[in-house]
Amino acid sequence: MATKQLLHLVIGGELTDLTGTTFKDLTRIEFVGAYASNAEAVKAWRTKAQATVDNALMRYFVIHAHKLIDPDAKSE
Repeated sequence: MATKQLLHLVIGGELTDLTGTTFKDLTRIEFVGAYASNAEAVKAWRTKAQATVDNALMRYFVIHAHKLIDPDAKSE
């Protein structure tokens, strides 16, 4: 049986401060990619986060887009 595709997006950018999630410049948000599973998205997130570890304000996020598209669906 095929694994159900669940859309996950990975984005990142520099934040205004360490205590929040407000991006410094929305025009500079980096779209890392779209992934069919949480595991794939986390792998991409980890790679980007580790590559920018020297910039404390740089953050990457996994967005569970499948939950936004169909909020009533049961999923992982």
